[in-house]
Amino acid sequence: MNRILIFLVYFSLSATLISCAGKGGQERPAESGGEAHEHEHESENTASLTNEQMKSIGVRLGNIERKQLTASLKANGVLKVPNQNRATIHSIYSGVIRSLLVQTGNTVTKGQVIATIANPQFLMLQEEFLAIQPKIQLAQQELTRQQELTSGNAGALKNLQAAESSLSELRTRRAALKEQIGLMGINTDNLSTGKLVSVISLRSPINGVVSNISVNLGSAVDVNTTVAEVVDNSQLHLDLFVFEKDLPRLRKGQLIHFTLTNNPGKEYDAEIFSLGSSFEGESKAVSVHAMVKGDKTGLIDGMGITALISLEKAVVPTVPTEALVSHQGQDYIFIVTDAHAAHDHHDEGGEEHDHDAAEPHDHKEPEKAAPASGLTFERIPVAKGTTDVGYTEVTPLKEIPAGAQVVVKGAFFILAKQTNTGGHQH
Repeated sequence: MNRILIFLVYFSLSATLISCAGKGGQERPAESGGEAHEHEHESENTASLTNEQMKSIGVRLGNIERKQLTASLKANGVLKVPNQNRATIHSIYSGVIRSLLVQTGNTVTKGQVIATIANPQFLMLQEEFLAIQPKIQLAQQELTRQQELTSGNAGALKNLQAAESSLSELRTRRAALKEQIGLMGINTDNLSTGKLVSVISLRSPINGVVSNISVNLGSAVDVNTTVAEVVDNSQLHLDLFVFEKDLPRLRKGQLIHFTLTNNPGKEYDAEIFSLGSSFEGESKAVSVHAMVKGDKTGLIDGMGITALISLEKAVVPTVPTEALVSHQGQDYIFIVTDAHAAHDHHDEGGEEHDHDAAEPHDHKEPEKAAPASGLTFERIPVAKGTTDVGYTEVTPLKEIPAGAQVVVKGAFFILAKQTNTGGHQH
């Protein structure tokens, strides 16, 4: 497609050039000789266009301007949920799944019942807890009796010590049973004979969304069995990977704009809250953590993202982004090699002197004929920097004259002509 476009542009320019040459031969033979003389001096980095060619492709000139741009740093990363905002639900007691009360994707609240488990052992623990209370009362009475006998020198000291030990042992056992039953979610204060609980409930420890259920009805579970997983996406954050050389440019509180790598249509915001202090694995990248702000719809733990980190504002030399062209991996701009001719061409047809000039022209200047009936443009290699509000920072890799006129519109067509003629016209 690019080759076809370039061929059409070259064909159009060539036709226009031939037409102009024909007219020049009939009406102004002196100019025809001047054009031929000018073309002889073209090099591989220059291209010449007549006024009619420039008008047909809409060439416009401007300057390298200093503008304030917001620099940004591009980085890749992944969405993550902090460990304290994800839960893996297990049962601390063995049993059989009696019921499942949620499905994958359901939103749950902290304390909501996820599933129920049945096991006869639950009844045995409650039974023992209820039975131990009368034993404690008897042990307490025996201790009181032995204390009275000992105080009257009528009882043996070892009997008193045995009574004290028995009471202490029963109280310890009762406390342990109470804790075990409490871990089942059963309140021991509500237990009474004939009202024992044979089914216990598993509850969600956090608010969130059920991301996985690993069991079925009737499944046997123990302490090692994962019943369900819950994730709280409200605390999503970014783990970005930034190279060591870029770390000094980052700080807490910087704004990040990011999109999903596989769905770049929507943009999200985040804010840096922590900078890593170690390298990730064997790479020279350091993790940067940022909290996602605003709407999190569509964001899921583990998604890959592409982010732009906003850096400080700076006043830098810029050109309109449209002025940049790329050829064989190098970026270029075109400048006019004849400053006087560029000035005349700028005035022709009422064109603006400055690409960004705010003052409108109230009247149209009389047309002026540019020297040699056209302009010569030189291709200058540049290094691109920050792009913002339609402008791109440029650093020329070759010295250019102060105040040089730059092609701000139509640079692509000039490049097409130049690369197809090899810098020479016939």
